[in-house]
Amino acid sequence: MSDNKSSKGIWKVISASSMGTMIEWYDFYIFGSLAVVLSTKFFPSDNPTAAFLSTLATFAAGFVVRPFGALFFGRLGDLIGRKYTFMVTLMLMGGATFIIGCIPSFETIGYAAPVLVLILRLLQGLALGGEYGGAATYVAEHAPKNEKGYWTSWIQTTATVGLFISLMVILLTKGLMSKEAFDEWGWRVPFWVSIVMVYVSFLIRKNMHESPAFAKAKSEGKTSTNPLKESFGNKFNLKFVLLALFGATMGQGVVWYTGQFYAMNFLKTVQSIESSQVDTLLGIALLLGTPFFVFFGWLSDKVGRKVIMMSGMLIAILAYRPIYRAMYASTDLALKTEIVEKTKVVPSLKEIDATKMDSIYTTTKAYTDGTTVEEIKTIHFESGKVMLDDKGKDRVETKVTKMINNSDRWFLVLMVFIQVIFVTMVYGPIAAFLVEMFPVKIRYTSMSLPYHVGNGIFGGLLPAISTYFVTTSKEAGDVEFYLEGLWYPIGIAAICFVIGMIYIDRKINTLHD
Repeated sequence: MSDNKSSKGIWKVISASSMGTMIEWYDFYIFGSLAVVLSTKFFPSDNPTAAFLSTLATFAAGFVVRPFGALFFGRLGDLIGRKYTFMVTLMLMGGATFIIGCIPSFETIGYAAPVLVLILRLLQGLALGGEYGGAATYVAEHAPKNEKGYWTSWIQTTATVGLFISLMVILLTKGLMSKEAFDEWGWRVPFWVSIVMVYVSFLIRKNMHESPAFAKAKSEGKTSTNPLKESFGNKFNLKFVLLALFGATMGQGVVWYTGQFYAMNFLKTVQSIESSQVDTLLGIALLLGTPFFVFFGWLSDKVGRKVIMMSGMLIAILAYRPIYRAMYASTDLALKTEIVEKTKVVPSLKEIDATKMDSIYTTTKAYTDGTTVEEIKTIHFESGKVMLDDKGKDRVETKVTKMINNSDRWFLVLMVFIQVIFVTMVYGPIAAFLVEMFPVKIRYTSMSLPYHVGNGIFGGLLPAISTYFVTTSKEAGDVEFYLEGLWYPIGIAAICFVIGMIYIDRKINTLHD
């Protein structure tokens, strides 16, 4: 690395930028990690599926507005400076998160609850849209010329670290209180915790200086007077914005979401593994994978950004289906031997009101390899008759929860870890790649937009689109329905790989040195 003094200075820059960005990701994720609980708090309880889908839609709304945050705060960052802009985004994100934890439930304030949550979620998305580009630009503009990949890759770890900390805070909060207490008010604690972290980060960031490259451009009168016009109205620069989106960030976005969010959803909903087990194994895989962000960022300084990012995309495209097929098979009960004498069925009745009641059958099963399964079958009755669903069939709901054995758990840790490696390959070098594509005066604006469209729109829509593919193929009777959701990330990454291979030139890296 460079001499000791400048190295020490850049570590201060990294810690100030990374901590704030990590907190923003933490704030952004706790909403997704607690989606199941939140759906029962902020939405009408008479239709649990619709409530859960509304929560996911509210979660997605935060992603969809990220490009607008990129434009608004990117412009601000190129006009007034990097430092002040990402101070504003930090306070906005922290405030919105804290208030979500204070909103009364649907039972108390009715439809005002989901409306308030949606507004705060949109503010979070706007803040995140402005934060990442600012932090990446700020660090890159402090970094020595040949080490931009290494230093900016520390910012790349923040999204994964934020997700990891959100899972740990939730697991810790659940562990310290009863299930009922967590369900009643404990779920608010992770939202409240963020305000302490935001305050600490604010104190650190307050003492930072403006980035040297921006300060120099400002003193020489070379900053942009209209960053949006110069970024997107200039044909030469617009070409690079589009190339950054369709040749890099679009594929990077879907690989990122598949390896972290899609994997989590798949384990919980398709494989029906108990939620805390999933959070733990995901946490282990993320912890093991995180150092590779820095490794691939460092390597990209040596061999170039393109070769690492494109290799990550290609390997992911080829490996996703075999990986998910193996994951599904590891907990497939049809391949396990049931210990029949240990099967227990406990029936119970639950009165809803004078005319409605639920008949509940709780079945527990054990298998020879140590797997245990709880199956809760609920049949809904009205006036003594079984209620019918939209399709005229009996309204019967079956919820299966599996507790998996140790060897299956470690196998799934390995499968998720491999996917996190793909994430680190495409994501580790991307901040340096984007920063190097654009000149100082419009850098914040120009790099933020393709990054947040690639991640917020293409990546953020992945859970909804993939779930739709899986549901339709399951209804059509496809045996491998659980793999159909992968066609979306595979297709997007493949298009991105082709465009990137043809049009991304190594010279981009040295264009603005």
